[in-house]
Amino acid sequence: MRDAVVVEAVRTPVGARNGSLANVHAVDLSALVLNELVARTGVDPGLIDDVHWGNVISIGQQSGNVARMAVLAAGWPEHVPGFTIDRQCGSSQQAISTAAAAVISGQSDLVVAGGVEMMSGVPMTAAVVEGTGAMGGSAVDRYAGALTQPGFRGHFNQGAGAELIAELWGLSRTDLDEYALRSHELATQAQDGGAFDDELVAVDTSAGSLARDEGIRRGSTIDKLARLKTPFLEGGTITAGNASQISDGAAGVMVTSTEFAEKHGLVPLARIHTAVVTGDDPVKMLTGPIPATALALKRSGLSIDDIDAFEVNEAFAPVPLAWHAETGAALDRLNPLGGAIALGHPLGASGARIATTLIYHLRHTGGRYGLQTMCEGGGTANATIYERL
Repeated sequence: MRDAVVVEAVRTPVGARNGSLANVHAVDLSALVLNELVARTGVDPGLIDDVHWGNVISIGQQSGNVARMAVLAAGWPEHVPGFTIDRQCGSSQQAISTAAAAVISGQSDLVVAGGVEMMSGVPMTAAVVEGTGAMGGSAVDRYAGALTQPGFRGHFNQGAGAELIAELWGLSRTDLDEYALRSHELATQAQDGGAFDDELVAVDTSAGSLARDEGIRRGSTIDKLARLKTPFLEGGTITAGNASQISDGAAGVMVTSTEFAEKHGLVPLARIHTAVVTGDDPVKMLTGPIPATALALKRSGLSIDDIDAFEVNEAFAPVPLAWHAETGAALDRLNPLGGAIALGHPLGASGARIATTLIYHLRHTGGRYGLQTMCEGGGTANATIYERL
């Protein structure tokens, strides 16, 4: 049976909101990642069967199938296609799963998968504005209008879901702020220690070159975090300090089979061992990583103790904390290099960003298995297990 292996993975630094990447076009940032993958592997881009690219807010500069436009902007042959995937925050993680499925099934031999999100140029509120018209609002508004909850500002949303999770799992504001501080401290140590260096490609902009993640806040304290407002619920727990940052960025991996890799002199970094997706409560919305992890472990035949590192996207601090409480995973294996609270969360790129970071972490530490999982709008979640080769 054919397998699916990652032979290269790369990401841009994550740019802060209205930061160094704010004036870079989504197509150009994506093309940079595509060409870096080719440069690192020496692969003729004409051999690439498809590009699977994640994106969430597909309007403005991100509309019109950003995947295909990135292929053309990269200067690749016109016969190389591309399509854009929206599974909300898990879009580029799903892109890797579809790439693996295409390779394993024999429909493709070589696929690039990843994603992009330029949240400075295409803010989340723009999606709702763009969606107004004869039928009014977005798909989320059409469904979630019935989920408005007393005490919450506006329609029920991810922030409100995070507040509910904190309440249900008994997580205090201090618990969340302490976790947020941990994320920044671990990301600072990783950045200073060069843990991200191998996975990054610098981005040249009109303001200079960006070579490091911009969102890490050094010297933050619990006292500083405690002074932040709770925008979703008066007297609540969720703040800008214990939630993921609005960010810009792109990331991608090259997926093929072991057979194709050997034939073309490519060195596999990791095998895509298991990939699953599942749905969960759309009101809490962000608890999907818990059943997704259980499903991935069941299908893989592995136990929680077999996994050397876990990447649970830090959309909001209650997400990894509730996941940790339910799974019993070792805390020192959870987001060991920090996460989206410190590094940022460019929606459509985050799945591939996390995969890239996880694969390199396994290589740097000698770990065998890594699991990533992602909560997603609407109450779904992906989980993927990688095996270092």
